[in-house]
Amino acid sequence: MTLLRGALLVDGTGAPPRPADVVVERDRIAAVEAAGTMSGDGDVVDLDGLVLAPGFIDCHTHYDAQVLWDPDLTPSSWHGVTTVVMGNCGFGIAPTRPAGRETIARTLENVEGMSVEALFAGIPWTFETFPQYLDAVERTRPKLNVAVMLGHTPLRLYVLGEEAAERDATPAEIEEMRHLVGEAMDAGAIGFASSRNSAHAGAWGKPVPSRLATVDELMRLAGALAERDRGTFAITHGSDFGPAELAELSVKTGRPVTWTALNASPGAFRLLDKAGGRGGEVWPQVACRPIVFQVTLAEPAPFARADAFAEVLSVPAAERARFYRDPAWRERARADVARQWHYTWDKVFVQETVAHPELADGPSLAQLAAERGVDALDVACDVALDDDLGTRFRVVVANDDAESLAGLLRDDRTLLGLSDAGAHASQLCDAVFSTYLLEHWVRETGTLSLEKAIWRITGHPAAVFGIPGRGRVAPGYFADLVAFDPAAVGVERIERVWDLPAGADRLVARSRGLHRVWVNGELVTNGTSDGGNGHPRPGRLIRDGGTSAGPAR
Repeated sequence: MTLLRGALLVDGTGAPPRPADVVVERDRIAAVEAAGTMSGDGDVVDLDGLVLAPGFIDCHTHYDAQVLWDPDLTPSSWHGVTTVVMGNCGFGIAPTRPAGRETIARTLENVEGMSVEALFAGIPWTFETFPQYLDAVERTRPKLNVAVMLGHTPLRLYVLGEEAAERDATPAEIEEMRHLVGEAMDAGAIGFASSRNSAHAGAWGKPVPSRLATVDELMRLAGALAERDRGTFAITHGSDFGPAELAELSVKTGRPVTWTALNASPGAFRLLDKAGGRGGEVWPQVACRPIVFQVTLAEPAPFARADAFAEVLSVPAAERARFYRDPAWRERARADVARQWHYTWDKVFVQETVAHPELADGPSLAQLAAERGVDALDVACDVALDDDLGTRFRVVVANDDAESLAGLLRDDRTLLGLSDAGAHASQLCDAVFSTYLLEHWVRETGTLSLEKAIWRITGHPAAVFGIPGRGRVAPGYFADLVAFDPAAVGVERIERVWDLPAGADRLVARSRGLHRVWVNGELVTNGTSDGGNGHPRPGRLIRDGGTSAGPAR
């Protein structure tokens, strides 16, 4: 037995903080009482001056491959996260036949910015089916709890082969996929995920397979969740499958639906109002940070909404410079960007460059183009070619409207997610969302109360995804706990490291102000170190989720 004494308890329900003592026995919380009323015969941990909260839940990660070579799930495990949900946007690595492994890797390379070399070197293909993949994840003994959704893209590739990115599925193929969704749910999947986002270009620049699915196919596959009365449906929505259709799906299946992404803008609230009142349970996901990518033209994923950049993604990275040199391609690209790209060149900047150091952290590409009397695309191509495509551009994608973002975070109709942890590793590091939320939106701006912020990253996602026994500090719940200093919690400087398989790089950041983290009752973080027991990995594969229909506060 361990007595956690004298903390300011924020229990994950949205209730106000209160001084409390918490008793942990093995992997569970045994008792929660007023501070100073309990004594223990076992270990006593003095938490005076610290906040004690449920372990944080990151409901939008892409650790599906990384968990197999990094069971510590860094950097999420450095930021108080104790449970991650994988398989988002309909991407993953199972089910996959041996012949489809390269297609899966190149899909993740293009759409989620993962190093294909790291994927080739790091994934031990000891599985083919989704149940076998869950077993493989469980065998890694992860540091954190892991919940996995079945992804529509690998499922479609498994059933339709390479034609999955080219055509509709036949009725027989849809039935086979529906059977496999049911098999995945029975094996422990926490839900099913898909994407219809027109910017999601996969292997060799083709649309990701889920984009080829009909609405009928989506409805039929979601029916496998309805049959079992469990599981969450998650989707990156498209123009033909927006909030109205998602509400209809939720009503028909009786299952919660979450969609990405609702970005900060005045129109976001009109969309929330429009989607309301249609019935069902539909949760748009929002990020709590400005979404900023560091992008090279060798890996131009954020530009893929424009058709000309899908051409670029159709060839290996080493061959992409030829497009940027081609005047005919540039002409097509200028037109496609103007017609299809949702971003603006005044939010694109040179971040890192060897050939043109005078441009780093300087004017936007729009300003540089105006000075030179050319198009901003030409500036990007010329600068990148001078650097052998090594120039890193900083692209502000979304959520730089602080007032609108604050409003979305205060709105209980939204779900806080979108860290994308495990994806875009060399381009961004939003796995720090939890400590950033507490540092910026609670302490610095006062936008959220401490109890509201904690509910947003504990009790709320646990309920939407039906993760039983987690997200609250209450007797009988699993002892996933975080003790932190509210006056110090925050994010350290982001740095680039080369620690992925095959020496691939990524951006990471440490936290500060986190004093202790427990997963299933075992101390995994003690200050800046592990729990003092080597490298403890007490996390579990969550196989029994999806039974809760929605959040209650």
